[in-house]
Amino acid sequence: MAKELINKIKFQIPAGKATPAPPVGTALGPAGIALPEFCTRFNDATRDKMGDILPVEVYIYNDRSFDFKVKTPPAAFLIKKAAKLSKASSKGRNEIVGSITTAQLREIAEAKMVDLNAYDIEAAMKIIEGTARNMGVEIKD
Repeated sequence: MAKELINKIKFQIPAGKATPAPPVGTALGPAGIALPEFCTRFNDATRDKMGDILPVEVYIYNDRSFDFKVKTPPAAFLIKKAAKLSKASSKGRNEIVGSITTAQLREIAEAKMVDLNAYDIEAAMKIIEGTARNMGVEIKD
């Protein structure tokens, strides 16, 4: 008999730093899965991406087993990392706080391509460019 999916939980955790404390414990504790097992498996799977914030989807089955899928870091995180910013503009596109090059934009778009709703790299670049613009980051050639 196939396992029945009873819950899907989404949250973001720093790579390689999952612990049973919040936010992992508060999100997964009520679901009844083994928190130390999740933390160990997640940390082992993401050890090579240390320092990045990673979205994760946890699929919980009726026998309290689980699977998880790690996605690419959020576009805003990648843009701030490329522009060497600690935080984005509080006034959006009206206040320029940093800049990235077109090459960096393409690199971010290629990394996010699997998670974006775009058919080609140019469309993905436009999506990422819009995010950057709304963060107060300009694109320079």
